Amino acid sequence: MYLPDIQFSLWADFIERDFIESGLKRLVEEGIVNGATSNPAIFKNAILTSPAYQLQLEGLRNHAPKAKYEALAIYDIQKASDALLPLFDRGDDGYVSIEVDPYLCDDAIGTLEEGRRLFREIGKPNVMIKVPATDAGYEAMEALVAEGIPVNATLVFSKTQALACADSFARGLEKGSNSVDTVISVFVSRFDRALDPELAAKGIAPALTGIYNAAEIYAAVESLEVPFCRTLFASTGVKSDGMHASYYVDELLAPHSVNTAPIDTIEAFIAHGQRAAQLPIAAEQIEAHFHALDVAGFDLDALRSRLMAEGLDAFKTAFTEILAELE
Repeated sequence: MYLPDIQFSLWADFIERDFIESGLKRLVEEGIVNGATSNPAIFKNAILTSPAYQLQLEGLRNHAPKAKYEALAIYDIQKASDALLPLFDRGDDGYVSIEVDPYLCDDAIGTLEEGRRLFREIGKPNVMIKVPATDAGYEAMEALVAEGIPVNATLVFSKTQALACADSFARGLEKGSNSVDTVISVFVSRFDRALDPELAAKGIAPALTGIYNAAEIYAAVESLEVPFCRTLFASTGVKSDGMHASYYVDELLAPHSVNTAPIDTIEAFIAHGQRAAQLPIAAEQIEAHFHALDVAGFDLDALRSRLMAEGLDAFKTAFTEILAELE
């Protein structure tokens, strides 16, 4: 772990073939990261912009687009798994995540079958299957955990989603009686990108909604004490010139948690040297901010639903564009 005294893990939110062989291994060896995550948008950028995939693609000419994509992604996940396996073997996370086809988000059986198949074909113990936090996703998460497959519940924007994920994990553990690691990926920065341009005129402090929403979810998940389950803070890159590059990592340092961040954010965090836990945040402080938003006419629940829909759409679009290029 990056901060073992508070059980805080730092994972790289990036996968690309050349990076795995150089950057990821270096970050692991230097004790900076102890896990990695991917999603369709990350793979899209890697596969469509890096020449490192061309040789393998030459041998996949007669395959269907999705088969090509999976072959490329599985190879990368296997290599990342190998780089992280020493950490996994000594109980220091060492996980890498791969997401199921985002078009299966409302298909519980399809999600389960694909998650099970990907885990089997990758053939590594330190792989987490990413499943979107939808009604169908909760059902698939429970079944995957019951089968002993680690799960990363993704696209979580609300406490309701997070608690549903945690309940699914708990039921899966009861059915399978296994010690299966799980994380609940709470998306952070998208709240502030959506709200901050309008907050100044309303006299409300910016760059806090994502933090407070994530902090409230973290407290709720921790209170359940589901075995082997942690909150993972995602979407923690900064896109505003007014914030320090590692702002969302600094402000969400929390015991028994994970933060997955872009490489430049990780480098800024390491250089900045923040090591003190910032969570939990008092419930009264969080509620006061949410109340101010409500009084000013902002519907936070509607925003949570909108961001979830936009997140799914973004992953579907990225997936579609990959397959179109691989046609």
